[in-house]
Amino acid sequence: MTKTVVYEVDVMFGDCDPAGIVFFPNFSKWMDASSLNFFKQCGVPPWRETKKTRGIVGTPLLEIHTKFMRPATYGERLQIHTSVVEWRDKVFIHKHVVKRGEDVLCEGSETRAFVINPPDAPERIKAIPVPEDIKALCS
Repeated sequence: MTKTVVYEVDVMFGDCDPAGIVFFPNFSKWMDASSLNFFKQCGVPPWRETKKTRGIVGTPLLEIHTKFMRPATYGERLQIHTSVVEWRDKVFIHKHVVKRGEDVLCEGSETRAFVINPPDAPERIKAIPVPEDIKALCS
């Protein structure tokens, strides 16, 4: 069984285009925030702490897919339901379902990797195997 964490967003006037419809990149911004919130709610320390203690910088985005079904506008409260649908060796797939109550507005998936700054090139990032303890917290 996979954990699902819900992150809520209040849509503001500035999130919308001149027609009053949420500008599509904002859904990606909210899914990104929901991804970070997912780990926090599962008990994973903040990335700045994992950087100090384990060298893990975070989980940068490698790929994203989004399907839009219904619009949203300012004054609405949205819920982003986030879960991990697949764990691979060095990456995982986050699924996000954006809802307004029971209405599904958008679905997205993100492929992300756990990364470190390698000692031989500290200005770069390098994917590492998914840490088993983090995987256990999130499953």
